[in-house]
Amino acid sequence: MGITFEHAASLAASASASEAGSPASTSRRSLLKGGAALTLSFTLPLAAGRALAQSADAAAPSNTFAPSAWLRITPDGKVAVVCGSAEMGQGVLTAIPMMVAEELDADWALVSVEQAPANTAYNNPMFGMQATGGSTTVRAHWTPVRQAGAAARQMLIAAAAKQWQLDAASLRTERGQVIAPDGRKLGYGALVAAAAQQPVPDKPALKDRKDFRIMGKPTRRLDSAAKINGTAKFGIDAKVDGMLVAVMARAPIAGVKPKAFDEAKAKSVKGVRKVIAIPSGVAVLADGYWAAKQGRDALAVEWDLGDHANLSSDKVSSALEDGLQNATAIAREEGNVKDGAATSARQVSAQYEVPYLAHACMEPLNCLAWVRGDEVTIWAGTQSQGPAQGILSQVAQVTPAKVKVNTLLLGGGFGRRFAPDFTIDATLLSKLSGSPVKLIYSREDDMAAGYYRPTSRVRFEAGLDDKGQPRMLRADVASPSIMAASGFMKIPENGVDSMAVEGLADHPYAIPNQRIAYGRAEPGPQVWFWRSVGHSQNAFFIESFIDELAHAAKADPLKYRLGLLEQQPRARGVLALAAEKAGWSKPAPKGRYRGLAVAESFGTYVAEVAEVSVGKDGAIRVHKVTAAVDCGQTVNPQTIARQIEGAVVYGLTAALYGRITFKDGKVEQSNFHDYPVLRMNEMPKVEVHIVQSDAAPGGIGEPGTPPIAPAVANAIFAATGKRLRQLPFDTEALKKA
Repeated sequence: MGITFEHAASLAASASASEAGSPASTSRRSLLKGGAALTLSFTLPLAAGRALAQSADAAAPSNTFAPSAWLRITPDGKVAVVCGSAEMGQGVLTAIPMMVAEELDADWALVSVEQAPANTAYNNPMFGMQATGGSTTVRAHWTPVRQAGAAARQMLIAAAAKQWQLDAASLRTERGQVIAPDGRKLGYGALVAAAAQQPVPDKPALKDRKDFRIMGKPTRRLDSAAKINGTAKFGIDAKVDGMLVAVMARAPIAGVKPKAFDEAKAKSVKGVRKVIAIPSGVAVLADGYWAAKQGRDALAVEWDLGDHANLSSDKVSSALEDGLQNATAIAREEGNVKDGAATSARQVSAQYEVPYLAHACMEPLNCLAWVRGDEVTIWAGTQSQGPAQGILSQVAQVTPAKVKVNTLLLGGGFGRRFAPDFTIDATLLSKLSGSPVKLIYSREDDMAAGYYRPTSRVRFEAGLDDKGQPRMLRADVASPSIMAASGFMKIPENGVDSMAVEGLADHPYAIPNQRIAYGRAEPGPQVWFWRSVGHSQNAFFIESFIDELAHAAKADPLKYRLGLLEQQPRARGVLALAAEKAGWSKPAPKGRYRGLAVAESFGTYVAEVAEVSVGKDGAIRVHKVTAAVDCGQTVNPQTIARQIEGAVVYGLTAALYGRITFKDGKVEQSNFHDYPVLRMNEMPKVEVHIVQSDAAPGGIGEPGTPPIAPAVANAIFAATGKRLRQLPFDTEALKKA
């Protein structure tokens, strides 16, 4: 891994809170009805914890300075920063403390981090609820979290000024100390009692970037040591005395019911205690995981697939074609595509497609739930703590204030752990069984009945003038709707699911006449957010097709793009930087070929150059990826580099291997033997170059994924002359190239 900072300019000219009523005595039947509504439709409002009895600072000890929910300072000078976002490897348990500590002028060696409870104080300002996703943590909290640190610093200065009887403006701070003009010093710990008596400033002044000591510097993550030595607690590590472990036979498609199952045979397995049918399937509760799994396998469930029995990959393909034929919802329209076509000297057309994809998190989904009377406690690696309070309050029929969410570390999220299904089922099983229940999905369970990245197909038409420049672009795209599937978003009146067209409808290229249209296609499987959401497929579509246009124009792909990006300085900047660092203008090593792509997503611009070879057997090997990133102002460049590396792995897995297919109403894949992921010996060298920028911070967890598939596809074309327009790449087709 390489990481550098660069100036690219020189290289290129509702959530509403849900209040449930008082808990009432209810029947098993009514509980199951409520659970069915939650499990199958997700139409409930997403409560953000409004009714919590205490805020985080209200519970702080009297000898602690806690001016906000974000931090506490104790008399020994230690600073505990509270992070409201879930940590799933993206580094928020370090980024949030860095932002607070910078404005506080804390001694970084004395800073620790804690995971926040579910509380509106930790709502994500971009979401309006406490949830983690969309690469929003840093950009959403950029101002409020820094203000929390700055306010505390101002209060500490005021306390010292009062003690010394000096003007506060004459004092400065450094590494956890207030310093007087004559050199006297007071550590923050000595000032906690007096500082707590100061009023909390409304809008404290923030530091100028040139004065940063912590932010913008490569910083070792605060959670690394615990993850290395095994003391870190992930969701699957949660335990309480007397808990039962649950494994479920889950419905293969949402809404499908069991026709029959062998409860007696399951209960004959040693250690099995209960068998409970709930709307999402049949659960076996046992003393441990292995007994529960054996009991689940013994159920021999027969499912009533109904209309889903004929679900197949062919049916999916037909649904996509119907969606293309009915792509009438206009996502973008400029000029007149008919006039553009009429004045074009040459027409270029192509069709691209991507399959459904699983999230394939390394840690299996899990949740430990304990319903005791009118109280619910869960321990889970969840991306949506706030929504969990409202949803689970309705599952258990208690008030949201009585739902406690303990957020543990996530062994991968990628959007999958934003869904509430596993927390709903665990809570429902605890309510019905009267015991604490730890629900665990095996990877097979989640892959067979999970929440998939939508399949998508696009049909392009372009018209080029006599110089090869695009005069017209038309794109019709068809896919299932994540917005509709989410249960908390609505497709707008224009009929466009913005997530289905993001990265395509807002592509950066200057083309005078264009029309981008969406057609909804719903073959049946549940769809959900997946790392980089619609950008994951649409960058592959548009960046591959722009490469096709460059080839048709007999132009260098880099120069062709730069010519169409004259009004996009940030896109031009990363593209030029990545190309320069990859040696685009020089020959690649013998047998290797380069392809490039650029994409903006989540407020961040990323360009990637892939260096690829293709064997005689069609095998694709990615040797090196050079990435340039403009994510605005930065917090931790070390995290940025690692997130780009991880995104490359995730995107390469999808490009080379990822595919969920269906036959006779069921998913054909089950685990890594038939849903492969990139292996260590396949990992390319990744160099990351970060643009020094004054722009507002963008996201970083997801933006590295979209450019990698098209960069590799374009390199494959350079190597073989074969244009692969479908993912995963067909190595059989390359044998004939």
